[in-house]
Amino acid sequence: KNPTTVKNFQAAPGGLQLVAMVSKVVGALKRHQYQVVGRHLPTEAVPEPTLFRMKLWATNEISAKSKFWYFLRKLRKVKKANGQIIAINEIFEKNPTTVKNFGIWVRYMSRTGFHNMYKEYRDVTLNGAVEQMYQEMASRHRVRASSLSIIKTATVPAKLCKRDNVKQFHDSKISFPLTHKLARASDRRFKTVFKAVRPNVAMF
Repeated sequence: KNPTTVKNFQAAPGGLQLVAMVSKVVGALKRHQYQVVGRHLPTEAVPEPTLFRMKLWATNEISAKSKFWYFLRKLRKVKKANGQIIAINEIFEKNPTTVKNFGIWVRYMSRTGFHNMYKEYRDVTLNGAVEQMYQEMASRHRVRASSLSIIKTATVPAKLCKRDNVKQFHDSKISFPLTHKLARASDRRFKTVFKAVRPNVAMF
């Protein structure tokens, strides 16, 4: 009556679907950018209502729709009961192999009140920068994801960056020295667990 193991869940009716859903949720922690388009339901007075488009971050499409209705009912007199979703699409990075500087404007609720903040990150995708922002806000400011809202994002040129943690990488001759390196045996025959002389791994 009370299945507690994955094996019992699979044996129970609908258990395979439940296990698949759990595994999908566990692996869907990374946030994605979605574009949601919705409107008020057509009426006789307004047969063609105004379309509203919103870009937001969520872990999946269901969460993206929920956030869309949350913000839209605050901005306009449209809610889920009298509205409809026209389209929802995931937005992907155009150049996911190029490092860029991203600026993120956020508003969050702390123990004392609401605060605005501007953050800068270096990443190859905007989703990666947003993920960095969520991790940093949780660690530095103890901000819960539900208490944080993204106001705006932008790709910032190097000359307009403000934060030192981003500006320190704006060097064409930047290098990262390899300070620890262990020489490997040239052949499997010469590989040993114990050495007669302690190896020197400092590459100075």
